[in-house]
Amino acid sequence: MTALALGALLLLGTACSGGGSGSGGSAAGDPKAPAGSPSATADTVASTAVVSIAPGDGADNVATTGTLKVAATGGKLSTVVVKDDKGTEVPGEISADGLGWTPTGHLDTSTKYTVDATAKDPAGRESDKHSTFTTVTPKDTFVGYFTPEDGSTVGVGMEVYLKFNRPITDKKAVEEGVRVSASPSVPVAARWNGSEELYIRPADYWAAGTKVTLDLDLKGVEGAPGVYGKQQKQVHFTIGRRQVSIVDAAKHSMTVYRDNKAIKTIPISSGAPAHTTYNGKMVISEKYITTRMNGDTVGFGGEYDIKDVPHAMRLTTSGTFIHGNYWAAPSVFGNSNTSHGCVGLHDTRGAGDPSTPAAWFYTNSILGDVVQVINSKDKTVQWYNGLNGWNLTWSQWKA
Repeated sequence: MTALALGALLLLGTACSGGGSGSGGSAAGDPKAPAGSPSATADTVASTAVVSIAPGDGADNVATTGTLKVAATGGKLSTVVVKDDKGTEVPGEISADGLGWTPTGHLDTSTKYTVDATAKDPAGRESDKHSTFTTVTPKDTFVGYFTPEDGSTVGVGMEVYLKFNRPITDKKAVEEGVRVSASPSVPVAARWNGSEELYIRPADYWAAGTKVTLDLDLKGVEGAPGVYGKQQKQVHFTIGRRQVSIVDAAKHSMTVYRDNKAIKTIPISSGAPAHTTYNGKMVISEKYITTRMNGDTVGFGGEYDIKDVPHAMRLTTSGTFIHGNYWAAPSVFGNSNTSHGCVGLHDTRGAGDPSTPAAWFYTNSILGDVVQVINSKDKTVQWYNGLNGWNLTWSQWKA
């Protein structure tokens, strides 16, 4: 009887650990069980969550924007990890409902990526998926050369300027990858000149002390068909004191205003009647202790070629400078306009005398300072001829 009782207990135990299908049923885990048979215990029941990844596993020539998507059905995503072939993780966000994930930026070109995603069903059971794909190989690449330099302190008129080395046809995509922010915050807007130049400025001159950041997130941005960006960089610069100098061409004088207070008036000589100086607001974009000025380079033929112009500061791309002048008699300054369009200040040859008006102005000026010319018998300078967008109203700038 003892042996019979023990046998009965063993049979009972087998029945309890089986699928509950009655006599002849297979036990869970039995290799004879049909594929996909449900388990009777929570530990072995498959998750109802299903993870899908686009593009498909092994895909190549994948676009860098708008193609990578991870989704879940029957559950919610819990983790998504995407890495490039160097092990760098791609930033992204799981949606609030847990049903999707997308990258927060662009993928890079010619790069193999791996995707590992996990989702959980309402019972907490996990489902995993792994995938790899390779992005498109570009026909060409583009970069943007930027102004001002990282870490610089500049004047209140400084515009953020980018010169691209390839024509841009998808300007919206590139603009989205070029962000300018300021502290204290101020609205800014971008304006294109042609297909290679992008300018960004606020409505009015920057406030003194403003901290400005330029974020270049152009890696993987398709700026033109088959032409992709490669830059991912952050540039910081600071707005210094406010300096705006007013050149009155009719009175042959310039008054320098520092933080809205006049600090110095300097005699000048601007463009002669045949070569008048542009009117308008112009921003200092380059500074040279001495530089060569040759009339051949700006359409004046052989009218002049001065190899050592002192204390020269560029105001326009087309060749307008405010600079020292040692070849004119001192009596010229403050009395007559004699230049080919530049604004001249008395100076000495070699730029070695710090007491001259030109030396003082050079020493007290920084890139981004504003020089505004009034009462000249010429037109207003074009907004794209230098960093001179301030000659457009805010509504014109944004149009």
